[in-house]
Amino acid sequence: MKKFKVISPVDGSVYTECELHSTKKIEEVLASAKKAQKTWKNISLTDRKNHIEKFIKAFESKIDIISEELSWQMGRPISHSPYEVSGAIARTKGMLTLAEQSLSDVLVDKIAGFERFIKRDALGIVFVVPAWNYPYLIAVNTIIPGLLAGNAIVLKHSAQTPLVAERFAEAFREAGLPEGLFQYLHLSHQDTANVIRDPRVDFVSFTGSVSGGHHIQKVAAESFVGLGLELGGKDPAYVCDDANFDFTVENLVEGAFFNSGQSCCGIERIYVKDTFYDRFIEAYAEETKKYKLGNPLDKTTNLGPVAKRGGAEAVKLQIEAALRAGAKGLIDPSLFPETALGYNYLAPQVLVNVDHSMEVMTEESFGPVVGIMKVKSDAEALALMNDSPYGLTASIWTNDYDKALAIGNKVETGTWFMNRCDYLDPFLAWTGVKNTGRGCTLSAIGYEQLTRPKSYHLRTKI
Repeated sequence: MKKFKVISPVDGSVYTECELHSTKKIEEVLASAKKAQKTWKNISLTDRKNHIEKFIKAFESKIDIISEELSWQMGRPISHSPYEVSGAIARTKGMLTLAEQSLSDVLVDKIAGFERFIKRDALGIVFVVPAWNYPYLIAVNTIIPGLLAGNAIVLKHSAQTPLVAERFAEAFREAGLPEGLFQYLHLSHQDTANVIRDPRVDFVSFTGSVSGGHHIQKVAAESFVGLGLELGGKDPAYVCDDANFDFTVENLVEGAFFNSGQSCCGIERIYVKDTFYDRFIEAYAEETKKYKLGNPLDKTTNLGPVAKRGGAEAVKLQIEAALRAGAKGLIDPSLFPETALGYNYLAPQVLVNVDHSMEVMTEESFGPVVGIMKVKSDAEALALMNDSPYGLTASIWTNDYDKALAIGNKVETGTWFMNRCDYLDPFLAWTGVKNTGRGCTLSAIGYEQLTRPKSYHLRTKI
C-alpha cells in the first residue's frame, strides 16, 4: 500500500502519513455510493435535514481536535482555527434554511386537463475535490447541499489536509448517515483522473489552481460529467476619499493577511484615491506591523507560516521581482524576527510604487503580500480592477451607495462588496468569471448545480 506524507509548515516535520486507496477500494466506494444514492434520493427532505442537523452536533463536538489539526496541517494560527468550524456550521445551517425553497417543484401556469411541473432530481454521485486553504469551508459548500439534494458524496481532499476528510466521515457516521452516502478517498493524480472518468460519477466540484482546473476539464471532456470549477482570484479593493478611514484600513489589512494571505478572495491589490493615498499607506503599514508572526500553536500568534514551501518561494519571488522593477516595500522584514524560524515563515509585505507590469499586481500571490496603487478617478480604478485574468470578488470602500452600485455594475467579478471583503454569505451565489472558473456554490442557485430538472407533463382528463 502506497503512502503519502503531510509535511507540516509549523516545523517542517512529517505530521502524519496516510495510505493512498487502492483500485479495489475505489471500486468499492463508487459501487456503494451508487447503491446508497438510489435509496437516499427517495427519502423525504425532512429526513435528510434531520441527518444534517445531527451532523452539525457531531462536527461541533470535534472543534478542539479539528483546530489543532488545522494548525499542524496548514499553519493556521490556533487562535483562528475554531472559526473554520463555526463558519462551516453557519454555512451548513444556511443551506438547511434554503433547502426547502431550492428543492421544491417548479410550478407552471395551469391548463385544464393537465398537471405540469418541474422536479429537481438529484444528479447521483458528486465527486468533491476541494483546496487546502479553507479545507472545511470549501468542502462544505458542496457536501451539504449535495446531500440535501439527494446525492451521494465522494470526497478527495488535498494531500496537505487529508485528515479533514476523515473528520467529515467521523461526524457523518456519528450522525447516522446511511452507509455509502458520504465517503472519502486518498488518491494519486492518476486515480483522481480515473474517478472523474468513471461513468458512475455525475458531477465534479473542484477548487484549486487554474492549471489544475484546466487538467480537470480535459479529463472531464472524455465524458459528459458536469463540472464546477473555482480557481482563485486576484481580488482588488478600491478606496474612495469618502471612505471611513480607520474602518477601511483595519478591514483591508485583515483582508490581505488573514490566513497568511492564502485566500482565493483575499485582498491582493488596492487602488486608493490620490487625495487619500499618502495618509492611507502610512496607516496601512502601521496596522500591518501589529501582526505577530510565529508558531501557529502559540495562542498569541495571528500570522502563521505559508502552508507549502513552494507557495512561500513563489511569494518571495514575486516580491523580489517587484522590488527590482522599482517597487518599494513599506515593511522591514527585520521587524518580524520569526522569519528566522525558516520553513515557510514570511513577514507580511506592503508594496507601493507598483504597476500592472509587475506580476505581484496581476498574478495570484496567495501569500502575505499586497500592492497599493494611487488612482486619480473612479474610471481609472475600474479599469485597473478589470485588468485581470481573474474575476472572483472586488470591493469598494465608500459611503456613496449610488457610486458603489454604479461601479459594481461594470466590475467583472462574481461578487461585489461595499465596505466588506474576504467573506462568503451562504445566501448569495459564490461564483466567478474569467479564469476564476465556472459554476456556482451556495445560495438557492448553488442547488441548481447539484440537481437536474425533470419535467412532468401529465394529461389528467381524456
